[in-house]
Amino acid sequence: MEYITPSTVATPRGHYSPGVVHNGIVYVAGQLPIAQDGQVQAGTIEEQTSLCLHNIQMILQAAGSDLSKILKVNVFVSDIALWPRINAEYARIMGDHKPARIVVPCNALNYGCLVEIDCIAAQ
Repeated sequence: MEYITPSTVATPRGHYSPGVVHNGIVYVAGQLPIAQDGQVQAGTIEEQTSLCLHNIQMILQAAGSDLSKILKVNVFVSDIALWPRINAEYARIMGDHKPARIVVPCNALNYGCLVEIDCIAAQ
């Protein structure tokens, strides 16, 4: 098992690794819209979604993978009414790649964020 903690994403505030590689699979922890300097992005839902996916991309790259190798995505959204805008930004970034996905409406997310995204990818 290999722990992935790239310098291109914020240092975790909790007891976890941003990514873990095991048997050729990359498990990426939930990514909030937090910039590399540790500041929470309080912008639009599109900006927050983009930053979550950017953080995922940085973790995957550090693990020898990329967005095109994502197998499964979990999206947690604080208000399901935001879903169409999240989905549009997600589609813009992911392009033709359509991994399996679940969308989970939930109450407030940590630090007042509107969206959190995690994934599982092939290495």
